Amino acid sequence: MSRKSLPELYLYVHKRGEYREDAVLAALDELARRGEHPAEAAAIRAELQPIVEQQQEEKKQLAVRDVEPTAATAYVPTEDTGPALYTPGTIVLFSMLFSFLAGGILLVMNMFRLKEPGKAIRVVVFMVAFLAAQYYGLLWLNAEYGPQIQVAQVQIVSVVVNFIAVLIYLLYFWPRYVGAQPYVSRRWLPALIVCLVLLYALFKVYMAGIAK
Repeated sequence: MSRKSLPELYLYVHKRGEYREDAVLAALDELARRGEHPAEAAAIRAELQPIVEQQQEEKKQLAVRDVEPTAATAYVPTEDTGPALYTPGTIVLFSMLFSFLAGGILLVMNMFRLKEPGKAIRVVVFMVAFLAAQYYGLLWLNAEYGPQIQVAQVQIVSVVVNFIAVLIYLLYFWPRYVGAQPYVSRRWLPALIVCLVLLYALFKVYMAGIAK
């Protein structure tokens, strides 16, 4: 308002029905600052001041309503959806701790959880074929090099075989059989306990056989 001329300011007063109430009051304030006091100034203020105050209160209430949903929805925990599956990380962990067979069994359990028995059978076929390839590969190495093969070398072969199997699980089976569908992470601790118990049982049987 400070840049407007006196005629322009009086226009706000005389034709106040065409302007916003707060603009009219601002024009009256500017006229008073310049020493101008229209006769109807007091009546106009009495009429428009309550309206402007009500408008300001409504704006505050609207601002509060806009802020409250934002604060309430700033963090909305989403419910996990989808079947409970063993994650690729769990499959890798079990494959490297025990054998690619353990990781494959978890993948087979995922297939049954997804109600895909045909895919589960294909994973089992792969595991059997890969296990046979490992077995005959070790037989070939033994026949080729005989006593020169040491236990450490056999262990290295096993680690390499596990690593290749894990890559196949992650790069072939998982993208094609699970894909990007939503799922929740299944607890792996019970499966780990079962594997450890089975491993301990096999160890006891092995030690009992040696004792005989």
